[in-house]
Amino acid sequence: MEIVGGVIARDRAGSAAGRQGGPLIVTEDVELLDDLLRLCAAAGALPEVHHGGPDRGEVWDAAPLVLVGDDAADRVRGASRRRGVVLVGRDQDDSGVWRRAVEIGADHVLLLPDGEQWLVDRIADVAEGVGRPALTVGVIGGRGGAGASTLACALAVTAARDGRRTMLVDADPLGGGLDVLLGGESADGLRWPAFAASRGRLGGCALAESLPELHALRVLSWDRGDAVTVAPEAARAVVSAARRRGGVVVVDLPRRVDETVGEALAQIDLGLLVVPAELRAVAGARRVASAAGMALRDLRVVVARGAEPGGLDSEEVARLVGLPLVGEVPWEPGLPAAQAAGKPPGGLARSPLARFCTAFWDRLPADAAGGVA
Repeated sequence: MEIVGGVIARDRAGSAAGRQGGPLIVTEDVELLDDLLRLCAAAGALPEVHHGGPDRGEVWDAAPLVLVGDDAADRVRGASRRRGVVLVGRDQDDSGVWRRAVEIGADHVLLLPDGEQWLVDRIADVAEGVGRPALTVGVIGGRGGAGASTLACALAVTAARDGRRTMLVDADPLGGGLDVLLGGESADGLRWPAFAASRGRLGGCALAESLPELHALRVLSWDRGDAVTVAPEAARAVVSAARRRGGVVVVDLPRRVDETVGEALAQIDLGLLVVPAELRAVAGARRVASAAGMALRDLRVVVARGAEPGGLDSEEVARLVGLPLVGEVPWEPGLPAAQAAGKPPGGLARSPLARFCTAFWDRLPADAAGGVA
């Protein structure tokens, strides 16, 4: 087992974990205030309202989110600079709103009514106490039978065994269901068909609590019914909710990229393309990488060794595919027998697959490795 390359980096930006409370609203515009109170109610948040501008100290600095009406921009210009300030207005033709946003250090400019859904989601994040989003890893096979689903399960099982809050999402409707691979096809909990038509925002904790718990992790899989489609909006809502819960999210991806899969890809921090060390697999993996790379910001190669010795060198595989190399997963002859005995992929801590996954998680920076359950 080998892990190569540098530390896998992650954006360190984000709000402080566990921060809760309603937003601070600063405006004297009665109609705008009515709109903002309505949106706060829709998000389940209780705001604090200041008509004449907040004190320049504790209230302004402590609020998890500050909504400044465009009418109040002049009154807050002298407040301390901080993150989480949104300048809210209505005039779509007022180019001066961007100048005022810069003057007060706003992160965003929001014009109603077009931005209502975005603002409801942001306020709901505050009400739910959302901290750093989950580190989200997608796994995709360079060809059929490459072992992507097995690796996805092993990564999730290993992360959960190490104490990370973990969710495994099966985004491949034709894969047979990851709950089967984990030995939990009869476990209680919802599967994808229950979320297939979801719109808007789902609560991260509510989503997790509705899913089967297998091997100390939550699993969103497919059932054995005929439904194999999920609306793009549903995929976006589900993956967003999983990320808001924090910790680690592992997504098993299909090789075919459509609009629904694209919604999942857009929220993945790191993609792992599993490629067997053979020339034909490399040719297929290049096509998969080309399609997935259009939506995935960071895609890297994991080379999977087969039962037969030999094959292409791992560095050569990565070079031919044109992506950075994460490492190599050796052949594990005892894996089928272990699964037959009720052990999931990665369930045996000293197995080659589990050691690869442990080394993978260990190479992540401490603050990017997911929250501890």
